[in-house]
Amino acid sequence: MAGRAATSSAKWARDFLFRRVSSNPLGATRNCSSVPGASSAPKVPHFSKKGRILTGATIGLAIAGGAYVSTADEATFCGWLFNATKVVNPFFALLDAEFAHKLAVSAAARGWVPREKRPDPAILGLEVWGRKFSNPIGLAAGFDKNAEATEGLLGMGFGFVEVGSVTPVPQEGNPKPRIFRLSQEGAIINRCGFNSEGIVVVAKRLGAQHGKRMLAETSGTLSSPSDDVKPGGKSGPGILGVNLGKNKTSEDAAADYVQGVHNLSQYADYLVINVSSPNTAGLRMLQGRKQLKDLVKKVQAARDEMQWGDEGPPPLLVKIAPDLSRGELEDIAAVALALHLDGLIISNTTVSRPDPVSNNPVATEAGGLSGKPLFPLSTNMLRDMYTLTRGKIPLIGCGGVSSGEDAYKKIRAGATLVQLYTGFAYGGPALIPQIKEELVKCLERDGFKSIHEAIGADHR
Repeated sequence: MAGRAATSSAKWARDFLFRRVSSNPLGATRNCSSVPGASSAPKVPHFSKKGRILTGATIGLAIAGGAYVSTADEATFCGWLFNATKVVNPFFALLDAEFAHKLAVSAAARGWVPREKRPDPAILGLEVWGRKFSNPIGLAAGFDKNAEATEGLLGMGFGFVEVGSVTPVPQEGNPKPRIFRLSQEGAIINRCGFNSEGIVVVAKRLGAQHGKRMLAETSGTLSSPSDDVKPGGKSGPGILGVNLGKNKTSEDAAADYVQGVHNLSQYADYLVINVSSPNTAGLRMLQGRKQLKDLVKKVQAARDEMQWGDEGPPPLLVKIAPDLSRGELEDIAAVALALHLDGLIISNTTVSRPDPVSNNPVATEAGGLSGKPLFPLSTNMLRDMYTLTRGKIPLIGCGGVSSGEDAYKKIRAGATLVQLYTGFAYGGPALIPQIKEELVKCLERDGFKSIHEAIGADHR
C-alpha cells in the first residue's frame, strides 16, 4: 500500500514539475486589460520578478516533494503538501491583489494545488437538503466567479464550493483597482461589481464537469474517500452551489435570476439569489419585504416548472447583507418562512468600517469589507436570524471565519454550514485541514458527537 502511494505521489511530483516548467508563468495575465493600439508582443508586468520568485519557490517545493515521497505514505505526503503551501502563500502578498487572485484560481484550475487524500472525520459529516456533506466548511462565492476551478477547489477538502456570482450577460465589473488588502486587520475591501464571463460560458464549464462525473460513475472509476459519506454532488465529491446575480444595467432583476435558474440549475446542488452585494447599484433594495417576496416567488416558479428526476430541484437560498436593521431582518425571516425558502446565507460584505479597520487609510475606499472585522457583526446577525426563523431554516454562516473556533462559534450561533473566503485568501490551502482539525477538537471538548448536535447550541 505504502509503495503504491509513494509511486503515485512521486508521479504527481514529476508531472507537477513538468507542467510548471513547461507552461508560461505569465499565462494568467491574459485577461488583464490592454492599451488600444499597443504592440501585440507580450509585456512583462511590474511584478514579474516577484512572479519568478513564486515560480522558483513552487518548483523547489515540487522537487523537495519528489524526494520526500520515497519515505512517506500517501496520507503523510498529503499533509506535507498542505503544510508546504505555507511557504509559498506569503509570496502572493507581494503581488497585486487581483492578479494574485487570478493566479490562485488558475493554479486550482490546473491542479497545481494539494489534493486532500485523507477522509474527513465522521463527526464532521452531516446531511442537509438530502445531500451529504463530508464536512461543513465551504468556500464562499466570489473566489471562483466563473466556475474555472471547481474540481481543484473541492479536491482541496472543502465540504462544498459556491461559484459565482454569475450574471446573464458578460460584464467587466467596476474599474480597477477594485480589491484592497488590509493585511494587519485580516480584511479585504472589494468593489468588483459582479465581474462575470456570463451564463453561457459558465454553463459550458459546468456541463463539461457534469459530463465528466457521469462518465466516471458509469465506468465505475469514481471513488469516495470515506465509506460513511458518499459523494453527494453533481460535480464529484463535495457539494457545488451556484450563486446568481443580475447585470448592472438590467431593468428586470427577476428576469436575470430566472435566466440563471433555467441555464445553471441542472448543474447545481443548491442555488443562491444574491441580493446583497453593495457594489451593484440598487441591488440591496431587493431585500425589502415586498420586493424579496415577489422575487423569490418568480425564481421558485421558474425552478419548479423545470423537469427534475427523483432527487428533485436544487434548494434555493438567499444571501443577505450584514447591514440590515432588526425590522428588515424580521421581514426577511417572515418571507423565508412563508415561502418555505430552503436557506439563508448570512452574510455578504459590509459597507460599515468597524474598529480597527476605521483607523486604516485604506478604509476610505468604497466597497464591501470582508474578513476578521466582519465576524462579530455577521455572527450576531446569524444569531438573530436563527431566533427569528425558530431554527426551521438551514443557515450558512459567512463572514470573518479564519479558524476552527470561528467556525464553531458560527455553528453554535445557528449555522448549519460555514463559509470562508478572506481567511482562505490569507491562509491558503493549509487553512482548510487546520480549520477542520480545530473544529473537531471544539466539538469533542464540549461533548458533541456530531455537527447536528452543536447547531444553535447557544440558544438552548
